[in-house]
Amino acid sequence: MPAILAAVGGIARELELPALLDRAVTAAGELLGARRARLALTDGGIAEYGRGALGAGAVELPVRAGTQLFGTLTVEPGRGGEFGRREREVLGALTAATGMAVEKALLVDQMRRRERWLEASYDVTRALLAAQNLRDTLRLVAERARVVAGGTAGAIARPDGPGRLVFDVVEPPGEDADRLTGLTVPTEGTATGMAFTTRRPVVVRDYGERVQEQQRDHDGPMPAMIKDLDSAISVPLIVGEETLGVLVVAKFRDRSPFTDSDVQLAETFAGHAALAVEFSRAQEARQQLAVFSDRDRIARDLHDLVIQRLFATGLGLEGVSRLIADAGVAARVAGFAQDLDGTIREIRNSIFSLQAPAQAQGSLRAELLRVAVDARDALGFEPRVGFDGPLDAAVPDAVRSDLIASLREALTNVARHAGAKSSSVEVTVNQHGRRGRQLTLVVRDDGSGPPPEAGRISGLANLASRAARWGGHCVLAAGKDGGSRLEWTAELPAMTGEQGRAR
Repeated sequence: MPAILAAVGGIARELELPALLDRAVTAAGELLGARRARLALTDGGIAEYGRGALGAGAVELPVRAGTQLFGTLTVEPGRGGEFGRREREVLGALTAATGMAVEKALLVDQMRRRERWLEASYDVTRALLAAQNLRDTLRLVAERARVVAGGTAGAIARPDGPGRLVFDVVEPPGEDADRLTGLTVPTEGTATGMAFTTRRPVVVRDYGERVQEQQRDHDGPMPAMIKDLDSAISVPLIVGEETLGVLVVAKFRDRSPFTDSDVQLAETFAGHAALAVEFSRAQEARQQLAVFSDRDRIARDLHDLVIQRLFATGLGLEGVSRLIADAGVAARVAGFAQDLDGTIREIRNSIFSLQAPAQAQGSLRAELLRVAVDARDALGFEPRVGFDGPLDAAVPDAVRSDLIASLREALTNVARHAGAKSSSVEVTVNQHGRRGRQLTLVVRDDGSGPPPEAGRISGLANLASRAARWGGHCVLAAGKDGGSRLEWTAELPAMTGEQGRAR
């Protein structure tokens, strides 16, 4: 009896669930002289006494606290062959004590989890009050959710065009995060997409197998690490009627599932996080509005004063070149006039860059400029952007989404791998024989250049896949003056009037 009381008291004192399970199963095995014992909880916790499979004579008892079933205690008798009445009474007492202790430990664990989620919400609120930018806020949300939920990775997926989400932030940093950042998934047929469209949490087991099956016919290779995904929670980030994105917490190579309590707490945290994200967006919008007013004034001055004077100077140089008898001097003067024409084009691109965010909402040029501006925090500078050709008229919506995603991925790779101090983006549409037009995206940087194995750069396979979808190509090579040069192309159909003339 003293041994039984000591065992029951020891079980009752344990507040940590793993230690409690070990103590309970060990007490059952030692007090009853059992050969083997196993205590398995319904939510996945398990402890064993002895090794090997349980035999046919094992006794199985439910572990309950009141009417709630927590699991099952299974004990195999020792050499005696079976348990007598006293052994069964002892086993019943141990099972009852274990049930009450498990209930208490689960309540303590749930309370501790709530405290951790609440602390994570406070961290996000403090970042909000410190006027942290949107990118840093997203990273904090993903990281705190990962740590508190006991996940291997945390991520934020945001809308990336109709019917598509992109994993914009993945934590913690490292090779795995590099492979997953920028990965796009459809809103249909995926757990992340379902959480986004239904605005309800989605919990998945064997997530890696599901993703590979869902993406089997999807263009572009999936990272090999996807197969190691196990449990995952996808929780929508909702503010009012708008879904800002999806918070995902996943476990890699970890079979323990997320509990219903984890899902409820993650949903509450996501509500606080969504408010922080919306507040960061509003702050950035206010700052951009102030900047846009200055940009608009500068753009008007450039157009009304600088371009007009340069244009007049260019015309004057062309007129003077015709009056010069020396052919060599005349050619030089004409070259200066051509240089001025090029300068005027550059200034016009700059004027559009200054005015487009405020005046050209919805245009392709404006969307590309927004991607460049969004990359500023990651790069440490704002890339220079230039355009040439009828982008808005010639580029279909389907190609547009791939172009925008490709630019985002290209700038992300520059930020991660190049160590660059400056970067430029050129987007052009040119006539391409009788077949139509060619869209070309060129991203240059002054960084360290492409690595020897450029194919290992995160996202390069996705870039190539998007280009191949439209009959184009994607090439990353060393720049003429150092750094890297990425060229991405797509074949465009001829515009309506051009098709008639071609025939």
